Amino acid sequence: MVPLFQQVSRCLSSSHFQVAERSLFLWNNEHIVVLIAQNRSVILPIIFASLEKNTESHWNQAVHGLSSNIKRMFMEMDPELFEECQQEYEEKQAKWKEVEEKRQSRWRRLDEAVEERERVGREDHMITS
Repeated sequence: MVPLFQQVSRCLSSSHFQVAERSLFLWNNEHIVVLIAQNRSVILPIIFASLEKNTESHWNQAVHGLSSNIKRMFMEMDPELFEECQQEYEEKQAKWKEVEEKRQSRWRRLDEAVEERERVGREDHMITS
């Protein structure tokens, strides 16, 4: 079950709208929906980030709308699990943002060090000339 929905999650995240759309159409099959409902505590944490990203920023409106509908279905099915996944997603996003800010800061410091070294090198060259 886990490997299957890890692949579904990757498909949901695809920028190719037909791949994402076809994976979202799994929820149109009643047998699949029953299987997902029975195993939601395993499945939702796997696919939550992909659904969230689709509703936030997927370029295709159909993918955006289908993702919103599936999120709503999970929210109605198990509000507590949905809230846990939402909170975990937000925490991961905050950590990612913090890591990204640190990375940007390191690059800025590195750029400043290079500029300083080049400036000092030019000054040394001017003195010896």
